[in-house]
Amino acid sequence: MNTTFTAPSAANIDPAERALRVELAACYRIFAMLDWTELIYNHITVRIPGPERHFLINPFGLHYSEVTASNLVRIDLQGRVVGHSDWPVNPAGFTVHAAIHAGIEGAHCVMHTHTTAGMAVACSRAGLSMSNFYSAQLNGKLAYHDFEGITLHADEGPRLVGHIGDKPAVILRNHGLLAWGDTIHRSFAILWLLNRACEIQLASTSMGPVIEIPEDVQRKCTADSLQFDARFGAGRDMFDARFGAGRDMFDALMRLVDRIDPSYRH
Repeated sequence: MNTTFTAPSAANIDPAERALRVELAACYRIFAMLDWTELIYNHITVRIPGPERHFLINPFGLHYSEVTASNLVRIDLQGRVVGHSDWPVNPAGFTVHAAIHAGIEGAHCVMHTHTTAGMAVACSRAGLSMSNFYSAQLNGKLAYHDFEGITLHADEGPRLVGHIGDKPAVILRNHGLLAWGDTIHRSFAILWLLNRACEIQLASTSMGPVIEIPEDVQRKCTADSLQFDARFGAGRDMFDARFGAGRDMFDALMRLVDRIDPSYRH
């Protein structure tokens, strides 16, 4: 850890970090709103711009609905607190995140959940069924990693990274879902897609056999998916003369959180 670093106060914090803190705090509130929480557990981490390999993570002990821009904790790649924090972090929870941040180029944001639908599919021998509108958009984008126990041991990291490769959507078998990307909103878009696919699978397979989607159609769906279409920023709409200045789902959800409780911005 860089022991000479002092966490900046709200008054002199770098504008880029401040914006990142607000967006990450909003993401935690969005997870709470979507009921993607697991009491005080699980994490969303993001790398702070700059030469240091520092990251933001939730304060351990707070519910996602209590996370704010100012109480997010700055840590190094070993999960150690950098500067001052009134809250600790869960170093075991950062083990998986650290491996991905360190081992995958462009993995600046990592999200992990234990949703019921996600865990149910993660426990299924067959894994994700390519039988619905959402899963069909994940052709060639989905990785699996076998369960090795509670993620306390750093030696699992290389195996995890090796299984993930360049695939942004991950099913941790017997454990849950994970997504990573170069931005918060892009990672969120992938995780939402994966979790939604799991929810539909849980509902559809309860009624009997499902209709598998042919692989050529899956490939077409993935190529056409807004989550992977560069024209739309894959999670954040970009200006295009043909479509106008769009608003993506993450921005819409941030506005919804603002109407419910804007305290995350502080």
